[in-house]
Amino acid sequence: MTVRAEGDLAFLPLGGAGEIGMNLNLYRSGGKWLAVDCGMGFGDAETPHVDIMVPDPGFIAERKRDLVGLVITHAHEDHIGAIPSIWPRLGCPVYATPFATAMLRRKLADAGLAGAVPITIVPCGGRASLPPFDVEWLRVAHSIPEAHALAIRTPRGLILHTGDWKLDPQPLIGPPTDEAAFARLGEEGVLAMICDSTNALVEGESGSEADVRASLTELMRQARGRVIVTCFSTNVARVESIAAAAEANERQVALVGRSLLRVAEAARETGYLRDLPAFVSDEDIDDIPDRHVTIICTGSQAERGSALSRMAADTHPTVALGEGDTVIFSSRVIPGNERAIFRLQDEIARLGARVITERDHFVHVSGHPARDELRRLYGLVRPKIAIPVHGEWRHMTEHAALAKELGVPRTVLVEDGDLVRLAPGTAEIAESVPVGRLVPDGDRLLPLEGGVLAQRKRMLFNGVVVASIAVDASGRVLAPPQVAAPGLYEPQEIAALGIPERLMQSIGDLPTPLRRDDEALRDAARGALRRMVGQALGKRPTVEIHLLRLGR
Repeated sequence: MTVRAEGDLAFLPLGGAGEIGMNLNLYRSGGKWLAVDCGMGFGDAETPHVDIMVPDPGFIAERKRDLVGLVITHAHEDHIGAIPSIWPRLGCPVYATPFATAMLRRKLADAGLAGAVPITIVPCGGRASLPPFDVEWLRVAHSIPEAHALAIRTPRGLILHTGDWKLDPQPLIGPPTDEAAFARLGEEGVLAMICDSTNALVEGESGSEADVRASLTELMRQARGRVIVTCFSTNVARVESIAAAAEANERQVALVGRSLLRVAEAARETGYLRDLPAFVSDEDIDDIPDRHVTIICTGSQAERGSALSRMAADTHPTVALGEGDTVIFSSRVIPGNERAIFRLQDEIARLGARVITERDHFVHVSGHPARDELRRLYGLVRPKIAIPVHGEWRHMTEHAALAKELGVPRTVLVEDGDLVRLAPGTAEIAESVPVGRLVPDGDRLLPLEGGVLAQRKRMLFNGVVVASIAVDASGRVLAPPQVAAPGLYEPQEIAALGIPERLMQSIGDLPTPLRRDDEALRDAARGALRRMVGQALGKRPTVEIHLLRLGR
């Protein structure tokens, strides 16, 4: 496979093209590589055995001597969440703004990498020279502080990597998108724009955070009891909006959820949220009249173990939901999470609380550009090449069609692993490189399609049966086997069905030479036990046999 060409300029997504999440992008110039973002994704209905996933960095890990650095656009998990897992395989310097650095250092400390990763803090709107790349950070509005697009200058041309962005005249946290800077790039001449496609199907504009704040203020004014608002923990602008709405209604605010507390801590450390009153502890909520309490919590996507999920299950140690409470989902539904979220909302309603979502009230705006905003940016930048990323295939296809409609000379649709040669010559997919998804599992990374996780998925759907069998030297079973089938049978059911005795009988019927061979005996017992359970339940469970031979 020929992927190294001295002197050319190329773009290669290892994650984030054809999917939302797991952003890991590479640029090559003169044989050197620059990485942009390193994010994680979450399991969905197709991967119920997986909580989080990260892109496979194998391709660039093999070329890490030529990797000049990893630059970060912003601090969302789908842009920095994989760094603790992947950085040890890259070993390169990292460049990030103050807030992203504060968030990243907390994640690295949790992973036992405190102080191990060389991080250069870049000021907002700053610049870094990583020859042959010159990288300029351009301020953009998004749902997190200090989001930036990147102007990447190379000997072959200027690339604009937008990251996540929107045009919001009143983003409330940080300044609006620096449209003058984008216009300046347009005058300089942009070879290629690699651009966010999340809302490419949505006409109009994404909306302003200021309008959400006004709506939340009015909803809290109408509420008579406690107000519980769930949102993405990294949406600092939304946290501030909720807190400001609460203050306007003489409510004190408690943050519930570890990730929210960590984000708020990083925000205050870097100069955000400082104008708000101090948050109260969730342990003090019961000492405040319900009419004067607002709780901000995690769990907007019905994540297992989140604060809101525990409240709905009535297992949270300090917050119990009930009559008079209002629960506001101030977030969008991530595709794949619909059933879990609707089930969570139903559980909350059963407890007597009122549920408010973006479907029935104005409680959320997206942090990504809708079509009018895309039109505006293309008008300012006027790139020669458009490459849609950060979206599923239908989002990127519509984005590419819009770019053509707006007069962009060349559009290229890519998915993970497609290496696009941008210059010299016509931009086109020149090569495909191996890509994949890895799953952090303790201190290791497992292939999503590998044997360990395939077995785990099979166990999830078909269950597992474990039998411990003691035999003598001749293979005679000395006592009824101990059999456990968690997720398939209760212990008393196993006994009632006579499974241990039937397994004992099956082994006793085997020829003596086979019973004297440990491996053959295990295989025969495994097959017999699988048939017993499989025929009764219509499943093919994973079966493990622990064989103890005595008297040999």
